[in-house]
Amino acid sequence: MTLERGHFYHNGSVRTSWFVSTSLRVIDSRQRFIALIIGVLVASSGGLILASAETTLSKFPGLLLLLPGAIALRGNIFGSMGSRLGTAAHMGTFGLSYRVESVLLQNLLASGSLSLISSAVLAILAKGTASAFGLSSAMTLADFMVISVIGGILSSVFLAFITIILSVGAVKNEWDLDNVVAPLVTTTGDLLTVPSLILASYLAGRSGFTNSLALLIACISVIVLILSVKTSHDRFRRIFRQSIPVLGFAVVLDLIAGFVVEKRLKDLLEVEAILVLLPAFMGIAGALGGILSSRLSTQFHLGLDDASPVPSRSSLRGAADLSALAIPIFIFSGLIAHLISLVADQSTPGLAKLVLVSVIAGSIVTLFVCVVAYYTTMGSFRFGLDPDTYGIPVVTSSLDLVGAFTIILAMVLTGVI
Repeated sequence: MTLERGHFYHNGSVRTSWFVSTSLRVIDSRQRFIALIIGVLVASSGGLILASAETTLSKFPGLLLLLPGAIALRGNIFGSMGSRLGTAAHMGTFGLSYRVESVLLQNLLASGSLSLISSAVLAILAKGTASAFGLSSAMTLADFMVISVIGGILSSVFLAFITIILSVGAVKNEWDLDNVVAPLVTTTGDLLTVPSLILASYLAGRSGFTNSLALLIACISVIVLILSVKTSHDRFRRIFRQSIPVLGFAVVLDLIAGFVVEKRLKDLLEVEAILVLLPAFMGIAGALGGILSSRLSTQFHLGLDDASPVPSRSSLRGAADLSALAIPIFIFSGLIAHLISLVADQSTPGLAKLVLVSVIAGSIVTLFVCVVAYYTTMGSFRFGLDPDTYGIPVVTSSLDLVGAFTIILAMVLTGVI
C-alpha cells in the first residue's frame, strides 16, 4: 500500500483511491482556507497603515508608485524561497541546518542578496518611470533609493524569519508547505512592507544626509551584486542568476501597476476603505497564484504531472479547487476592509459596494491567475528552469498589474468613483 498526494493504491480498489484522494483535497482546501483567512486579516492591517499615511503619501509624491513593486518583491523573493523549501521537503532534502552548504541557508543568503539588489533597481526604475510619465513633483532619486532599500531590508529581515518559522513548523506538523507558506509569506509581506516603507521615509528628504546614505547604499549593492555573481556555492548562484531576469520583468509590471494607482491617488484618498482593501486584495490574488504555482511545481518535480501544454485533469482539478475558495475569500476581504475602516474612522463607500468591488475584481483576477500560474510554471519546467523561482514572481507581479486595473474598473462599475 502506498500513499502520495492524489495517488492511492490499495488492492486495486478504485473506491478507496477516490475516497482518499477526496479526503486529501478536503485537507488541502482546509489548510488553504485557514491560511488565506489569516492572510486577509494580516494584509488588511497593512492596508489600514497605508490608509492612515495620507500625510506621508502627500509629502513624498511617487511613494505609491514604489509601493506595489516593493510589496511584490518581498512576496516574490520570499514566496519563491518558501516554494523551493516546499519542494525540498516533498523530495526529502529539507532540514533545519545552518551550514553554509545547506538548502535552508543557501536559500536564505540568495533571498537576502536578491532583496537588496532588487530594491535598489526598483528605486532607479521608479524614478525613471516618474520622470518619463510626467510626475514632475516626485521624490528625488536619493529619496527613492533610501526608502526602497531601507524599507526593503527592514521588511526582509522579519519576513525571512517568518518564512523559516513557517517552513519548519509546516514540516514538523505535517502541513503541506505549498498550501501554507506561499499565502502567508505573500500576505505577511504586505503587512511588513507598508510600515517599513513609511518608517524608511523619515530618512528621506534630508538633503545631504539622504544623498550620502543613498550613495552608500548604491556602493554596497554593487559589492553584493559582484559577490553574488562570483560565489562558489552552486545553489546560491543558480537561484540568484535565475531570479534576476524574472524579478526584473516583475519590477517593470509592478511599476506600471504603481503608476495606475499613483494617478488615482486623489480618488483613493477620498475613499480610504479602498486603500485598506488594496494590500489585502493584491496579497490574496498573489497568494492564490502562489498556491497554485507551488503545487504545480511540486507535481512537476515529483513526476505526478507531465507538464503538457494542455492541462491535465489533475491540474484542472487543482485550479477548480482554488477558484472555489476565491469568491468567499474576496467577500471576506471586502467585509474586513469595511469593518476596519469604520473602527478606524476611515471613509468607506458602504459594505455592499466595497464587497462588490472586491468580488468583481477578484473574479477577474482568479480566472487570470489560473491561466498564468499554469503556463508560467509549465513553461519554465519544460525549458529546464526552476518553476519555484519563476512561477511566483511572474504570477504575482502580473496579478499586481491586472489587479490594479480591475480594482479601478470595479470602482467605476459600482459607482464608487
